Amino acid sequence: MANLKISELTLATNPTGEELLVAVQGDTTKKIKINQVLNYITPTSLTVSDGETVDLGDEEYDEVEMIRLHWDGANGSMTLNLPDATVSTNRVLRFISNGGFQTATRVELTAVSGQTIDGSVSSYTINKEYEGIQLWSDGVEWFIIQKKA
Repeated sequence: MANLKISELTLATNPTGEELLVAVQGDTTKKIKINQVLNYITPTSLTVSDGETVDLGDEEYDEVEMIRLHWDGANGSMTLNLPDATVSTNRVLRFISNGGFQTATRVELTAVSGQTIDGSVSSYTINKEYEGIQLWSDGVEWFIIQKKA
């Protein structure tokens, strides 16, 4: 099938995100997974509300890099557990809050027990509308590499 024109190929149906595509970087042809391309283009939306906890180490978030947070419901606090930094070497995570956030609505970004965010065991709080933060893992801990408030 390597000699077929693209228009002659059968259409892929029900992609899972694990399918491989061809990409050219510089002068080198490489492979890339569909879910890496989709996540680069489209942020993952996450609706959050008081008392909720979301574990970003769960498999469904493995390829997620950008998360748009939408607050839903009454005032309160919820927790976003960061993935384990030791299995996230060189991973970047970005978060941005929508216009529904205020000082009485809080998302607490927390590191795995024994790990830190910028050297602190304390969580990082998002409690403003259109607030953003970008984190990077060196394989040991999470670093804040950019934030907007």
